[in-house]
Amino acid sequence: MHVLDNLAARGWRCADLTLRSLARHLQGQVIEKITGPLGLKAHSSTNEEKHNFVLKTPKGSRDFHPRQMAIREKVFGTIVNCFKRHGAQTIDTPVFELKETLTEKYGEEYKLIYNLEDQGGELLSLRYDLTVPFARYLVMNKITNFKCYHIGKVYRRDHPSIRRGRYREFYQCDFDIAGKYDPMIPDAECMKIVHEILTELQLGDFLIKVNDRRILEGIFEVCGVPGNKFQKVCSCVDKLDKISWEDVKNEMVGENGLAPEAADQIGAYVRLNGGISLIEQLLQDPRLSQNKLALEGLEDIKMLFRYLRLFGVTDNVFIDLSLARGLDYYTGVIYEAVLLPNQGEMQFQQQNDHAEELLNVGSVAGGGRYDELVGMFDAKDRKVPCVGLSIGIERIFAVMEQKAEISEEKIRTTDTQILVAAAQKNFLEERMKLISDLWSAGIKAEMLYKKDPKLLSQLHYCEETGIPLVAIVGEQELNDGVVKLRIVSTREEINVPRGNLIEEIKKRSS
Repeated sequence: MHVLDNLAARGWRCADLTLRSLARHLQGQVIEKITGPLGLKAHSSTNEEKHNFVLKTPKGSRDFHPRQMAIREKVFGTIVNCFKRHGAQTIDTPVFELKETLTEKYGEEYKLIYNLEDQGGELLSLRYDLTVPFARYLVMNKITNFKCYHIGKVYRRDHPSIRRGRYREFYQCDFDIAGKYDPMIPDAECMKIVHEILTELQLGDFLIKVNDRRILEGIFEVCGVPGNKFQKVCSCVDKLDKISWEDVKNEMVGENGLAPEAADQIGAYVRLNGGISLIEQLLQDPRLSQNKLALEGLEDIKMLFRYLRLFGVTDNVFIDLSLARGLDYYTGVIYEAVLLPNQGEMQFQQQNDHAEELLNVGSVAGGGRYDELVGMFDAKDRKVPCVGLSIGIERIFAVMEQKAEISEEKIRTTDTQILVAAAQKNFLEERMKLISDLWSAGIKAEMLYKKDPKLLSQLHYCEETGIPLVAIVGEQELNDGVVKLRIVSTREEINVPRGNLIEEIKKRSS
């Protein structure tokens, strides 16, 4: 009311307006200038400004349309069913953690963590993976034995490549076993799970590469790598599947100050790969066999292969001494699954300019043993040995989407079992009654949102969307107490008593 006070102080009087009404009048003029005559917020942007506005998803993210989501749901269903088959429970954790929770857990990868602004006195970061939150969860809840799966979005400030399934926001599907058990039994089961999932998804031929961080550390020791350079050299070795050995060596020597002779010795080891015979060969190596860490790793890998043979997965597994898994928290066995292009994909690649980038999606699953991570959160440094795996859902989806494109497979985007239709006008109420009964019985049903749709339009809708059955109601059916059931694929029609309809739909849907 400062406007009223000012007017009164100056002795203003008005025959037509009281001081109070004048104040309201002036206040209304101000409001109208700001919001417009109808009290609506004025839009300052011109048509030209709207035209220049870029409407897009943030870099490294994407929308998914129904056809893509149908593929994703199939993949998620296969993965979750496998995890449950192996006795896992499920948990969830926040998408952000205290910044200090994630600090010093990822080595060089820490640069890819999204840090948030201070909100309410807490420094937060978006979770980089699901493994560190899982370790924090174990300590907070005083859990020492646990088998669980965890599916959720994670975030990485990386250079995205959408065609290769590489994003800044993406899902991870993790399976972890925590607790003290006899060596290599949980590890073998984790690799068996990877094998089962990739086989069930029918992605084509794949290989599971396996190594042990202790073998790598033993190699570094016998080759004369200083302890303070282990992690940097390990990160260099991990790039060997992407760049040549010469480039890796140059990075070791030029950027990390490693002696050229040491780099050459490392190269002689990390370029080795093969089956169980390679382990026997390395156990006879006069240098590695005398190194405690390397010997432990080699013996455990030998035991792992024995268990994998019992699980029937050794044909897809081979040892790759260049596999390093860049994350710092791995302490023992590590593994990574990669897809192998088949002949059909190679032909598609020759016909499509962008196919090469899409086909070379890299690893689609990985994991390993991390026995020290939980202890990093425990005030008394109590360790809980853990082993786990992570399925690269986005990369798998990229491959499955491409396969659907190659095969021109028709993918249903709904699970609708039946369409409730009418052959005549003025049957909206009967359609609504019938579909309500179907919904109550758990039947997935639809009807068109028109009062009197043409029967041909209703049948075309079923063919376009893949709905297999149509329940047709009309005057004759109503009088006879039946529903005409049409099988869309064969166009066969049968009359089903109204009381038997639900049972008939369930039988035909199964």
